[in-house]
Amino acid sequence: MIYDQILIRYGEISTKGKNRTFFVDKLRRNLKYVLNEYKNIKIRADRDRMYIQLNGEEWENIAGKLQKVFGIQSFSPVVKVSKDIEQVKEQALIIFQKLQASGKTFKVSTKRSDKEYPYDTNELNYLLGSHLLQNIDSLTVDVHHPDLELKVEVRKDAIYLTCEVIKGAGGMPVGSSGKAMLMLSGGIDSPVAGYLSMKRGLKLEAVHFYSPPFTSERSKQKVLDLGKKLAQVSGQFIIHIVPFTEIQQLIQEHVPENYTMTITRRMMLRITEEIRHRQEALAIVTGESLGQVASQTLESMFTINEVTNTPIIRPLVTMDKNDIIDVAREIDTLEISNRPYEDCCTVFTPAQPKTKPKRENAHKYEGYMDFEALIKKAVEGVETIIVNAGDSLEQSEFSDLF
Repeated sequence: MIYDQILIRYGEISTKGKNRTFFVDKLRRNLKYVLNEYKNIKIRADRDRMYIQLNGEEWENIAGKLQKVFGIQSFSPVVKVSKDIEQVKEQALIIFQKLQASGKTFKVSTKRSDKEYPYDTNELNYLLGSHLLQNIDSLTVDVHHPDLELKVEVRKDAIYLTCEVIKGAGGMPVGSSGKAMLMLSGGIDSPVAGYLSMKRGLKLEAVHFYSPPFTSERSKQKVLDLGKKLAQVSGQFIIHIVPFTEIQQLIQEHVPENYTMTITRRMMLRITEEIRHRQEALAIVTGESLGQVASQTLESMFTINEVTNTPIIRPLVTMDKNDIIDVAREIDTLEISNRPYEDCCTVFTPAQPKTKPKRENAHKYEGYMDFEALIKKAVEGVETIIVNAGDSLEQSEFSDLF
């Protein structure tokens, strides 16, 4: 093993001034969840950097998980060395020998945050570069396009050496911006909306509407699999499964067909609002994109939004469908979303939904039925599933959070 630690560089966290400790702590907790299966590691954080002591774990296995965690600008597997220059030179040589550097080009790049260290960056670059050239055959310098770049960070506690810099996911640590409820269907859009919301620091719980026998267990499983993908970001993801059959049947029987989608969305939003209140969340996230379908015109949003004063966050509102698909492919949810199992929205899609529904008409049609009792019944019948990163879905925990 070449490296003994992973050094993590913060992204936007670095701009947070006096509040930085709060954001760093959120990131550390998220990493603890995501890397829970690696029992030997130790995570240490300070104001400018975070460190994962590997203690025998392979860094390559951990790197794939770190790339999904928001709040990380970049990270590197490193060797921690004392500040004795001879030990630094020797360790740099060991790294290059293990990387089989003979016949390759290289450069040395030093970053010195400890300004009291007796060697400046140029002196360190020269000392380490000269030592490597003297001890490795056919090694040559190329400062523009080297095969290997030795990066040196001189910090107060030690010097850290690496030849790897891996780009992180950026964004803010999940949970640093509060909690919201994601209306999660089995489609392409809502998982992408959830992912982008989490990137801005939101901790999410999902609400999924399930209408058996019109929707199958496979459609429910699709949503759980999407939840598992989102759990890879923060380590855990909670999904509230709402029994929606009775409400949806009543709407189909008593509401004019062109208004069924509008009333259905209003009922979904009212139920999500009630769950949001119970779970102490502060916003609702949807996968709506302006003009994409009939329920996503500005007029529809205006009529549907009336049932709640809670902020509704729509990360995809200005995005093109192809752009949304690209993100879904990147986060590995596209294939799951494309499974041919319909959710309750697609099963009951009217032939000609109203694209400019009126609030007064929605009030009139809702007045035909007693929705209050049915909403309360649906909320009380919620099944809550907790998906943890690294778990198989068979290991997911079913919990009554109400």
